[in-house]
Amino acid sequence: MDFDLSEEQTLLKANVERLAESLGRFANTTSRYPSRTTSDREAWSRFAELGLLALPFSPEDGGLGGTSIETMLVAEALGRHLCPLPYVASIVLAGSLLRFGATAEQRRSLVPNIIDGTDIIAFAFQEPGARYDLADVQATAKWSGSQWELVGHKCGVVAGDEARWIIVSARVAGSRFDQDGIGLFLVEAGIPGLSRRSYVAQDGTRGAEIILSNVCVAADAKLDASTKSISVIERAADCAQAANVAECVGLMESMLNITVLYLKTRKQFGKAIAEFQALQHRAADMLVALEQARSMALYAAAMVEHEKAEERRRALAAAKIQVGESLRFIAFNAVQLHGGIGVTEECAIGPLFKRATVLGMYLGDAEHHLARLTEAGGLAELRTAEK
Repeated sequence: MDFDLSEEQTLLKANVERLAESLGRFANTTSRYPSRTTSDREAWSRFAELGLLALPFSPEDGGLGGTSIETMLVAEALGRHLCPLPYVASIVLAGSLLRFGATAEQRRSLVPNIIDGTDIIAFAFQEPGARYDLADVQATAKWSGSQWELVGHKCGVVAGDEARWIIVSARVAGSRFDQDGIGLFLVEAGIPGLSRRSYVAQDGTRGAEIILSNVCVAADAKLDASTKSISVIERAADCAQAANVAECVGLMESMLNITVLYLKTRKQFGKAIAEFQALQHRAADMLVALEQARSMALYAAAMVEHEKAEERRRALAAAKIQVGESLRFIAFNAVQLHGGIGVTEECAIGPLFKRATVLGMYLGDAEHHLARLTEAGGLAELRTAEK
């Protein structure tokens, strides 16, 4: 397999790196992201101008028809420069629901305003007590004559406080954990009966709890029913997971580089602490963990478009396990090697550590995906090798 980037991908990577570096946390020492009451709409507009918001969407919908590799490059740059915009949650996750589950008419009415940065879209799927089970849906949608009536409580909706459009998963049939009977509904944020409780996560990103109290939407607000909604949700989650692990890799690379620089400049007993062999070994272990994670991120990007859902999910689970373990190892050692200042906001490692904590739990932590992969019997490649 050829892992070299094409000329277009190399150019995209260079442009995204420059943009993310100019907008990221390290471009401003005043900690701009944690103090903001909304995400940086100016930065979002600049992403739109570069075509990054249009990247995953098909040309028929006004997008650029990019692959998972291009999305990986964008997400990795966001992590490397600590630019916590809701790109993965909005463009990749919610956008994939439109790509895979919306009708052509729904896409024509929504996608243009999303890719030009005018509208932000969010996906409200998580519920209190549901953990990471995408099929654990208690919110309900009942047909009442000529419209759908939504009732429920959604939590952890990234960018949910400022999104104009929210895709809500709600149960139209069956009981709480059933794979069947889940519908996806487009809800405009200002509609009567919908209330939002905004919050700021520990890494400075925005989110909201969303309460649906007899929210009424038209019949055409339901996404295309030709495909099972849970299949659309899982496929979109796989796309977001591939982007998430790429963002984690960029974050880990930044933590490692900052830590190595600190070891070279911090002096003790008259010499740089980088000269101590024990610390050299620790930095080498961090590098090994980073390269393991990078390999699995590439594997995830290659497998996310696999036509077989079962094999795709196994590959994404394996990637999240390795990346999650590497992320935890590198973040822990980066803080420890910095000493007490590693947990402060003034030290660059502090905000990176907070972001790592949030990214590590997005769409399931390493332990959750380990349980999923174990239940599925491991990777197909390993099972074939054993036979």
